[in-house]
Amino acid sequence: MSTRALLLVDLQPTFCEGGALPTVGADAVARKAARYAAEHRSDYAAVVTTQDWHIDPGDHFSDTPDFVDSWPPHGVAGTAEAELHPALAGQTFDASVKKGQYAAAYSGFEGVDEDGRPLANILRERGIDAVDVVGLVESHCVKETALDAQRLGLRTRVLTDLTIPVSPELGAQARAEMSAAGVELAESVSPGAGRAG
Repeated sequence: MSTRALLLVDLQPTFCEGGALPTVGADAVARKAARYAAEHRSDYAAVVTTQDWHIDPGDHFSDTPDFVDSWPPHGVAGTAEAELHPALAGQTFDASVKKGQYAAAYSGFEGVDEDGRPLANILRERGIDAVDVVGLVESHCVKETALDAQRLGLRTRVLTDLTIPVSPELGAQARAEMSAAGVELAESVSPGAGRAG
């Protein structure tokens, strides 16, 4: 039996419609992922959130962004849109990590909790050997988090109906990259998805 964690990646208003760096459909996906987390809490040994939490991330922010290496300001630490999505209100999490304070950070594994513990350490301390990854957005932070999890030797699965890419083309590219690395792609409703095994 695996000891599986659910990683809720960057479920923040900043990436939803009306936010600083929106993806069409992201708000609905955030709500669906939040509902899944609530309904399947007992299936996981741990549920962990990640957040973009930018204080001064250098050239990651730009007034003339190229949307590859530079972006409009988003996920600004302390702002309402950098907080967790309101759909997660009332849920409790085993850990919450913030990333990107002073640099670009796409993977949740670049984040630390309030005690300064990296995500990898948090999972290791809990005996986690497998993760399900969901959140915003598939083509960027979800992909990078999943690839890092796989590199760390965790059995990694992305629940494809609980994430969304910024474009269909980038989504297809991300799925190809994740599959090539050994990341499993599955829907949350498929047999075994969300189970601890």
